[in-house]
Amino acid sequence: MNRDSNIYTILYASIMVVLVAVVLAFTSQSLRSYQQENEENDKRQQILRSINVQVPANEAKAKYNELIKDAFIVNEQGERIEGDAFAADAAKAFEQHAYPVFIAQADGQTKYIMTLSGSGLWGPLWGYISVNDDRNTIYGADFSHSGETPGLGAEIVLPSFSGQFAGKHLFVNGEFKSVEIVKPGKSVAGQDYVDGISGGTITSQGVNRMIFDSLSGYVHFLTSQNQ
Repeated sequence: MNRDSNIYTILYASIMVVLVAVVLAFTSQSLRSYQQENEENDKRQQILRSINVQVPANEAKAKYNELIKDAFIVNEQGERIEGDAFAADAAKAFEQHAYPVFIAQADGQTKYIMTLSGSGLWGPLWGYISVNDDRNTIYGADFSHSGETPGLGAEIVLPSFSGQFAGKHLFVNGEFKSVEIVKPGKSVAGQDYVDGISGGTITSQGVNRMIFDSLSGYVHFLTSQNQ
């Protein structure tokens, strides 16, 4: 075949496109299990950070299995329902009024971990928040995002922000209040509060809504002593 002909050029290009596609598909499929494992370990690290446990990715699965004693899904009435708490996509689960719960042992005590899902300035926000066995006092929290502004809203991932939640209360006189996020230096009456991110007002407001909206679905679970 004449290598200078248009037919040869088109045929050669077509074969190369097919070969590259096959190689990419094979590589993607081969790496999928590793990608999934990395995603799962990242999730385990986030859950563990909500109970103030920091571990590298290669130790996350072992530490998770050691500290997380149970995981299940509850409905708005606080009743256990069918579902996999770890595998659940929080945003989709919340739409179906399903709320993942993880029960951990930390510092010799039971901690209840709840999932958070919301939106910030540029995209989704998510996280986990844990409470002591009184189901009211926050033990720890961890927040993540997909695209908040570096140096501003993205600082919700830092311990300097999430660490403020420890010791705060979700209920006041038996009424669910959540924890308000306020502008630094401001205060709010009638409930516990923490300082938002300076220069990250919209992201801070997004976290504020996320916590209130997400935990509203857990109120009956938190106020029930039968779980």
